[in-house]
Amino acid sequence: MTDLSNPNPSAIGSSLLHIPDTQSERDERHLAIQRVGVRELRYPLTVRIDGRAQGAAATWSLDVALPAERKGTHMSRFVAWLDALAQSGTALDAAGLQRGFAEMLDKLHADEGRVEARFSFFIRKQAPVSGVSSLLDYQGAFIIERRGAATTLWLEMAAPVKSLCPCSKEISDYGAHNQRSMVTIRAEVKDPALAFEDLVRIAETSASSEIWGLLKRPDEKWITERAYENPKFVEDLVRDVALRLNADARIGRYRATVENFESIHNHSAFAVIER
Repeated sequence: MTDLSNPNPSAIGSSLLHIPDTQSERDERHLAIQRVGVRELRYPLTVRIDGRAQGAAATWSLDVALPAERKGTHMSRFVAWLDALAQSGTALDAAGLQRGFAEMLDKLHADEGRVEARFSFFIRKQAPVSGVSSLLDYQGAFIIERRGAATTLWLEMAAPVKSLCPCSKEISDYGAHNQRSMVTIRAEVKDPALAFEDLVRIAETSASSEIWGLLKRPDEKWITERAYENPKFVEDLVRDVALRLNADARIGRYRATVENFESIHNHSAFAVIER
């Protein structure tokens, strides 16, 4: 028995060599597990936005498929993979995530698996009239999965925009009710050149008006009039988003969701189009 009160490095090293690897033992229940891993794991992420590296605190879910004959997976290797990714300083984009995902599966000795990372990112925008510069925050997610021989990569982005009600404008002598809306796009990546900022532009150009973090009075006037001249129901907004997604050859399947946080009701209106 090793005496840990007076440790002998060579003796400790020898004892560690004999610690059993229970996870690698054979399981006789003959039941494969489709997904096993860790979720709600917070770890740093560097993401590439507008050609620049941007740090973020991401929430990760990582899993692999476990064959019927294996008792367990090595959970610590998920964290080891994330830590190596964080220390590398690599700014992830679609192509980089595909490479990293293959490394994770290899590290876990798995043929199938899934990675999901959710985070906030920022884009610097200039106000439409004054040109004053500020950051606006968006929600992003990488989702990549391998099942069988097929690997599928998704980018997900949520952008706040402004929408103005066409009915309110039509029936009112002056003014029209408007509200902030959220456009969420989950797009299957067919070309690694597809980036989060591309999805942001699809969402913002489909709205009654985009929004900014910092505005001067001339900008407020421009946005108010821009929205008034460009009214959209939630149905209009989601259809216009879908038309732009349909026209982009870099995108395969998608789910476009729009939610209007109604200003004259105590509920939201929403619409969804999937391809």
